[in-house]
Amino acid sequence: MRPTDLLRSPWPWRSLAYLTGGAVLGFATILTIAGLLTVGLVLTVVVVGIAGYLATVLSGVAVARLERWRLRLVDDDPLPDPHGRPPRPGLYAWVLFRLREQSTWRELGYTMLSALVLCWGDALVVAGAAVVPLYLISAPLYVRDSPLTVTVPLAFVGVLLAVIMAYPVTAWAGARAAMARAILAPRLDDTGTKLVEVTRSRARLVDAFELERRRIERDLHDGAQQRLVALRIELELAEELVRKDPARGADRLHELERTVDEALEEVRSLAHGVYPPVLADQGLAEALRAAAQKSPVHVHIAAEAVRRYTPEIESAVYFCILEALQNVLKHAEGARNVSVSLDGRGRAELRFVVRDDGAGVAGDIVAGTGITNMNDRIAAAGGVMDVTTTVHVGTTVSGYVPTPTH
Repeated sequence: MRPTDLLRSPWPWRSLAYLTGGAVLGFATILTIAGLLTVGLVLTVVVVGIAGYLATVLSGVAVARLERWRLRLVDDDPLPDPHGRPPRPGLYAWVLFRLREQSTWRELGYTMLSALVLCWGDALVVAGAAVVPLYLISAPLYVRDSPLTVTVPLAFVGVLLAVIMAYPVTAWAGARAAMARAILAPRLDDTGTKLVEVTRSRARLVDAFELERRRIERDLHDGAQQRLVALRIELELAEELVRKDPARGADRLHELERTVDEALEEVRSLAHGVYPPVLADQGLAEALRAAAQKSPVHVHIAAEAVRRYTPEIESAVYFCILEALQNVLKHAEGARNVSVSLDGRGRAELRFVVRDDGAGVAGDIVAGTGITNMNDRIAAAGGVMDVTTTVHVGTTVSGYVPTPTH
């Protein structure tokens, strides 16, 4: 970018706003950490002070979140959040999960670097680019003991200084953003555990698909194939009967129409278990509405901004929700209503929630085969699923899968 183009662009102003925010955030971080450490030190004698130390360590998570949001001022490429989702709800589980993540400690290091070094550099650059030029430009307004022949040239010097400082402001903001990105960007180590779990989920799915393939092969052999073989024999006998007695032969052919319809229905039911036609033709919401009509309990489907997705995403969410509805019938004692919500309003994700009004379960839910299969399907699509339950309230299955943006 040429120098004149830079002056006409919004980048100097955006860089100035970014550095001003960095200075303010850095000084606020210093005060906050000093306060947390003081509280921790004072209350250590009653053990409660440990909370102050934990809050100090985890303060980097909040600072890094703000930094990722601020980076959009000077960097069009968004910085992903490296944190995973805790396996269980609750503050205790969240704290333990965050303390085990390497990204939490990198964010704490960045917070210390920002508070001890970077924010002071931000403040100096902002002072040189805005405070000093503004002070010089406004000299004719507040300097009373000097003539205009002195203060007006000072104002012109201030304008010239502001123009010159646009370049170091933009350069420092770019370097500052590059440092933040280098420290806060996700690493391979952050996704290692997630990749291992996804690999295991896909391995379990491969085994499950192989078992399903064998089941379908067995059902075709023992059911539809035997029915079709018998139908062929019946048709040969009917052909001979038509030659001998056309009237009785025609009646027999009409009877065999029902046999053909039954064979077709059996094949359709097998195909429905593999990939429902309504899911392929009309999409996720309509497929779930069709499935809900067959449920013994009342199922309400709510879909917001749900579009067509890849077959992998639609089948993963569809069969996960279907499994959740089956679990309601098997385990949700007293459940009369189930609500299913699909939310596609997120820019790059599809969220789903299945909530029943059953009796709920006391304590944590033990993941059986059904929940494991649900987790595997969603994990293989790159998503996350969670199951929570409350006594006398019901059970909720929630999750999301990333969706490609166009």
